[in-house]
Amino acid sequence: MIPFLKNFFPDEFQTEQLPILKVTMLGPSGVGKTSLLAAMYDQFDEISQDLQLRADEDTAPILDKRLQELKNMVGTSIKPGEGIRGTAGDEPMCYNFEFGETGVNPELEIQFQDYPGGWLEKTNQIEKVRTLIRESAAILIPIDAAILMENNGEYHERFNQPNKINDLLKKVYRNLDSPRLVILVPVKCEKYMQDNPKQLFDRVQEGYKKVFNQLAGAKLAPKVAVIITPVQTVGNIVFSRIEKSGDDQVIFNYRKRSPNDPYQPRNTEIPLRFLLRFLLKLHLDKKRSSLLDFIFDFLGQNDSLRNAVIRFSEGRMDDVEIVQGHHLLKLTD
Repeated sequence: MIPFLKNFFPDEFQTEQLPILKVTMLGPSGVGKTSLLAAMYDQFDEISQDLQLRADEDTAPILDKRLQELKNMVGTSIKPGEGIRGTAGDEPMCYNFEFGETGVNPELEIQFQDYPGGWLEKTNQIEKVRTLIRESAAILIPIDAAILMENNGEYHERFNQPNKINDLLKKVYRNLDSPRLVILVPVKCEKYMQDNPKQLFDRVQEGYKKVFNQLAGAKLAPKVAVIITPVQTVGNIVFSRIEKSGDDQVIFNYRKRSPNDPYQPRNTEIPLRFLLRFLLKLHLDKKRSSLLDFIFDFLGQNDSLRNAVIRFSEGRMDDVEIVQGHHLLKLTD
């Protein structure tokens, strides 16, 4: 093959394994994990000119299907606990993205890992979830905001499962050898971000109090950054009412604010901004670990990429609360 022609077939000739950044999505099926990824992926190109995020051939069809469902939502009902294809079975689901500068080969693979919803109910499967968390530089905790907020949080423990999340972290985050990032992401939160954002942040603090208290301990606080960042995955759908049926089913209903409101997600990129800011800070501070050694190659040998990541990670970040770990996220004095 003439070397010049290789530029027209970059994927065919790219055989080198990309460094992998693993992120575990920690939460039950149906909470909104796939919707969050679909909205983030869809909106990324509109937010960043210098960087690109591309789903692989297995991930793209799943996200495209979910994206169409989000765009077609007019009036809908959701039964908590109902996940989509890929979160049931005996194996974790990996949503794989190639990441790098626009117009050149990718430099990094980002894996968002999801586990089957029933694993937390099975003693022999819980260790697999712990392994996913242990191998991840960051965890993403999507929170169903309506379940947290409505009826004084009556269904929060049942469906968002904060105590199970706390128990997992209590076991895994022992003797950490490298910094970690924990991102709590209220989704389906359009109504609350419009009505009273502060109340939503306060309820997250209250609903995950055990998690926050544990991570704020003297041994973990220096090593774990924690943020809350609500994401509106649709933008024009608000919670309407709860229906109950005789077989203990709970159905949350949503509606459009106005029939002509467009699909308009908000803040979908902020979790990724913080993830990259976290990596960049570790690189700048020259903090090495077996888990994150790749960041020195990823960011250290490419000035153009590093500068693009800096610009993106310092972009607009409305409606974010850094609970702890400012020292792991602050890029300038």
